[in-house]
Amino acid sequence: MELCSKSDLDLEVKRKLLRIINWEYFWLCLCLLITLGMHLTIVTQVNELILDEAHYVKDARSIILTQVDQRPEHPPLAKLVIVAGIDTLGDNPWGWRMPGIIMGTISIALLYIICRRLGMSRRGSSIAAALFSFDNFVFMIASVAMLDVFFLTLTLAFFALYLYRQYVLSGIFMALAALAKLFAAMAAPALLIHWLFTKTKQTRWFALTVILAPIAFLAFIVIFDFAFNHQLENPLTRIQTMLSMTGSLTFGNVTHPSLSRPWAWLLNYQPMAFWYNPGYYAGLSPILWVLMIPTALFMLYKAIKRDDAGLFGFAWFFSTFLLWIPISIITNRVSFVFYFYPTIGALCLGLGLAADKIMNWLPSRSSRLKIPVLIGLSIFFLVHAVSFVLMSPVFFRN
Repeated sequence: MELCSKSDLDLEVKRKLLRIINWEYFWLCLCLLITLGMHLTIVTQVNELILDEAHYVKDARSIILTQVDQRPEHPPLAKLVIVAGIDTLGDNPWGWRMPGIIMGTISIALLYIICRRLGMSRRGSSIAAALFSFDNFVFMIASVAMLDVFFLTLTLAFFALYLYRQYVLSGIFMALAALAKLFAAMAAPALLIHWLFTKTKQTRWFALTVILAPIAFLAFIVIFDFAFNHQLENPLTRIQTMLSMTGSLTFGNVTHPSLSRPWAWLLNYQPMAFWYNPGYYAGLSPILWVLMIPTALFMLYKAIKRDDAGLFGFAWFFSTFLLWIPISIITNRVSFVFYFYPTIGALCLGLGLAADKIMNWLPSRSSRLKIPVLIGLSIFFLVHAVSFVLMSPVFFRN
């Protein structure tokens, strides 16, 4: 009787464990908890301003103390979030970095939601989210008080809202993303491309996104600027100032050892190294870099085959990366490898889609074919994991 009850207990425990593991969001939540835990372990290990924190934290301090924005070439939203972090948690690493860590964690969940909405399977979406979570570039940007993680997370939010046909909110969040950093506007063509190739009677409401985004931008920039300088500014003049200041930074008048053209991000693997302790690398996972062109071509192929995920992924890749090439040639605007950061989600989406298709294809194949394919997949995941360990500030020490 005792053996029977113990056996029943073991079976019940196993059933509960299987229920938890089979829960749709189990792997996503695991990624979120692991990456959040790693962020929290290093948030104070560099107790000084690092990377572009030297610009944006100092700007936040200036806003708090004197109500003056020292870097008016950037819109105010992301800096105001850093200000809120300092006001809440203090002028210390927790105050500087926690807002970005929280936004970076949200971005992982948003990528999963986008993949699922595009019709990808739970497995493919989980793979995409895991690749994104444990890419060193993604992790590093979310670890520090820079503007990029804020505009990317808001960009993913307006992607998701668009896919759920929440066109009013999508337009508002598109404006908020650009108010975190103007580069967010680079993602807008992705929605237009996707809409042009998938439009139905219902999606005529997409016009609301197009109309509301600039209106919301103009309205919110007045509000956000007034929040710290207590002055009403002409939004058109403010935009002209931002564009003029950022446009003046060209390869002809700026010298920096890390300057690079967009095509160099594709042709040369040159991560930016920052010798703090722990060490920081602004570099894409090497395996993602190697597979960049095949992944983009795969998404283009799937787009031609009318696969919604393939279409959206390629539109995203085109909008946030390929468009940089003619823009760089025409404007001669300076660029750095970390400008590739908004495109990483598109690569992870494409790789998650490809890995899932391969896994679905394998069961019907002979062992002779299965084994090398499984070995290849295992090597891919292993190289990605090892790259993260070697490059991540969690593990890398000088």
